Amino acid sequence: MSSVPHLSAEARASLPQHVAVIMDGNGRWAKQNGLPRVEGHRVGAESARTIIRVAGELGIKYLTLYAFSAENWNRPKDEVDALMKYLVHYLKSETPELNKNNVRLEVIGQIWRLPENVQEHLRKSIATLSKNNGLSLIMALSYGSRIEIVDAVRAIAEKVRRGQLETADINEKVISDHLWTRNIPDPDLLIRTSGEMRVSNFLLWQISYAELVITPTLWPDFRKPQFFAALEEYARRHRRFGGV
Repeated sequence: MSSVPHLSAEARASLPQHVAVIMDGNGRWAKQNGLPRVEGHRVGAESARTIIRVAGELGIKYLTLYAFSAENWNRPKDEVDALMKYLVHYLKSETPELNKNNVRLEVIGQIWRLPENVQEHLRKSIATLSKNNGLSLIMALSYGSRIEIVDAVRAIAEKVRRGQLETADINEKVISDHLWTRNIPDPDLLIRTSGEMRVSNFLLWQISYAELVITPTLWPDFRKPQFFAALEEYARRHRRFGGV
C-alpha cells in the first residue's frame, strides 16, 4: 500500500465512522534499527499520537487502538513493566492535548489486571475527557475478544437463570449489548500494520463486516501518509454486507 500525501475528495466524502487499528511491529522496528524493544514502543506511541490527532481533524467519530492484548501479559516482565510505564507517561502527558482537541477516552478489556497506578491514571483521564464530544478514542488494554465473548455469554446465561431473559429472545443485538463495546458502533475499517495476515483475537464479533486493510509498514513508521493511504483504499471498496 503506497503512501499518499493528501486525502482525496472522494475519500473525505466516504470516511469510516469507526476505525480500529492493530498496532503491530514495534519490536521488529526496534530490532531493525538496533534498538531495545521498549524503544519501539516509545516511538510507536508517537505514531498513536499522530493518528489520534489526524482522525479527530478528519471528523472520524471512533478510533479503537489495540494497545495491549490479554496475551501480552506473557511477554518478559521488564517489557510489560516498560509498557505500563509508557502508558502512564502517555496519559499524564497527552490528556491535556486530548482535552484541547475535544477527544473522549474509553477503555475496553480486563482493566482490573492492570497495575493500580495505571488504573488510577486511566480513571483520571477518562473523567477529565468525559464531557468532550469529538473523537471517541477507545483503548483496548488487557483485551482479548474471546474473553469478552465468554463474559457476555456468562452474563446472558445468568439472566436466563434468573428468569430475566428467555432463551428464545437471545439474538445478535442481545449479544452485542453484553459486549464491552456495547455503546460503540462496530468498526467500518480495520487496519493492521506490519503485514501480518491475522486479527489476533481483536474485536472478533465486531469486525464481521469491517473492511480490512493490511499494510507492511511497521507501526512506528505508520503516520499521516500511511493513514491516508488506508482511508483511500477504504473509499475504493464497495461494502455489500452480504448483499449484491
